[in-house]
Amino acid sequence: MRFTVSTDWKNNQLLQLVLVWFLVFVGLLWLTNGLLYFSHMGLTPASVVRHYLGSEGEFLPPRSFKVLLEITHFHLFAMGILVLTMTHLVLFVPLANRAKAWIVSLAFASALADEGAGWLIRYVSPAFAYLKIGGFVVLQTTLAFMVGAVLWALMTAQPNDYRSSAPDDDEEF
Repeated sequence: MRFTVSTDWKNNQLLQLVLVWFLVFVGLLWLTNGLLYFSHMGLTPASVVRHYLGSEGEFLPPRSFKVLLEITHFHLFAMGILVLTMTHLVLFVPLANRAKAWIVSLAFASALADEGAGWLIRYVSPAFAYLKIGGFVVLQTTLAFMVGAVLWALMTAQPNDYRSSAPDDDEEF
């Protein structure tokens, strides 16, 4: 990523090519994430609870500790790297620092909420289904926004705005 810090990053066509292809992969991840989510549950708390706690009437067992652990183990690393990379790229987009701070915080918090909510539903309370739905919706929204913002900056040759991401002495964000 060090090449994106230079002031002439918009003139680096190979870097732009790499970033566009990366954004294609993230877009496909976004799509498959949505498809996977909706193949298991919907945006209703009842469907989310059924997915994690099972259903005797449908002969669906509850999610086991081992299954949740295996999914969480992989997702924590993969989502951490994805969100780190996407939020890093957003730092170069010409947006207000406060907006960047919100996007970064929403992306990390929603990814964590989306991941942790299954555990909370299964072992604490079905009421955490709202957290799962909210985490999923906010994560998908922030990912789509970040992909769009970075793609817009690349396609319209926006200047690298990384240096303005560093707060001034009198500016908090």
